[in-house]
Amino acid sequence: MSYQLLKQDVLFYQRFLKANGFYTDILDGKWGPKTDAADAAFVQKSQDIKTRFGAVDSKSESNIITLIPAAQISARKFLNILTTAGKDIRILSGTRTYAEQDALYKQGRYGSTLPKVTNARGGQRNHNFGLAWDIGVFENGTYLGTDSKYKVISPMVLPQLPELEWGGNWISFKDFPHYQLKAVSESVAAVRNLFEQGTLYV
Repeated sequence: MSYQLLKQDVLFYQRFLKANGFYTDILDGKWGPKTDAADAAFVQKSQDIKTRFGAVDSKSESNIITLIPAAQISARKFLNILTTAGKDIRILSGTRTYAEQDALYKQGRYGSTLPKVTNARGGQRNHNFGLAWDIGVFENGTYLGTDSKYKVISPMVLPQLPELEWGGNWISFKDFPHYQLKAVSESVAAVRNLFEQGTLYV
């Protein structure tokens, strides 16, 4: 999703901002002056991170800004490591609202003929809390979907970024393009509870 879509679900965005120290008012789902000020502070923080760690391709930029600041830092370090190694890696997705996650869950179900892409409903993935991103591997400008192209990425970055987890290490439904910042708990339900309260979860 894009930053503009992130702002369309006001309650979701208020939780996101409050949990990360930008918003201090009640979680009411109404866009007012305090939400506006928190949004401006988040955008400035994101710009500061971009200035410090360097800009990347436009597609990655549009997804990095949907992540919480700590994940933005890790995502930029991640891309810097791979760019230095001569890899063309782009971040193709970042944060999803619960509604967006539910829409993905319906793919391949309820009469949909498309392939299943997730077993998680809204609030059941770290994508829903600004912690996770999915990558695309490109060669000569062409997107590659072969698993082997993704399996070689994790050994290049995980030793240098121990704060990250890789979906390729999951026991079931391995997700080779997926990376996420470790949260305070391995329980997604626990992280969701903190997120919905507007409490820090990393």
